[in-house]
Amino acid sequence: MVSFTKRAAAIALLLTFGAMISYSGDEKAGAMTEAPKQGFRAEVLWNLGDVEKKIEDLAAAMPQKAYAWRPEKGVRSVSEVYMHIAGSNYFFMTFLGVKPPMKLNPAMEDSVKDKAEIAKFLKASFDHVRKAVTDLPDADLDKTTEMFGNTVTYRTVLLTEISHLHEHLGQSIAYARTNHVVPPWSQKEGK
Repeated sequence: MVSFTKRAAAIALLLTFGAMISYSGDEKAGAMTEAPKQGFRAEVLWNLGDVEKKIEDLAAAMPQKAYAWRPEKGVRSVSEVYMHIAGSNYFFMTFLGVKPPMKLNPAMEDSVKDKAEIAKFLKASFDHVRKAVTDLPDADLDKTTEMFGNTVTYRTVLLTEISHLHEHLGQSIAYARTNHVVPPWSQKEGK
């Protein structure tokens, strides 16, 4: 039986997701400047697009029943990994001074289990990162911020975000292969 706390967290999460959708539809708040064509931010955006496609394609390839699978007790399940990615996408951008469109809740990681809902969260979170990187002036890349007890540049925040995504892409590939799901881009290569 699902506890009241978990049900309340799920309801709160769905409400914040609704707020997130309305935020992204707000022309003024959601307006994005033109993406850079060259330079560091262009490279980050290219890498972001590549890892986003792989994560989203892999999430789509995983059957709903596998979303509850975890390699062992105490380790994130498939759904928790994808929700962790979505939440972290918002969290990392806070180090650049970009506020998420909703209050971040660590409990969201284990409260959303539905594959379709998780896909929406992933997409919205990647859109948030893309907008933050696109709107970040090149001149701000050398600005500093505090991240995990260290003074780092905004450039380092972006590198850490991309590294984090690739770390969890690798984890997701291992989860998929263990569940006999071949990553879609590997199927095209016949591997």
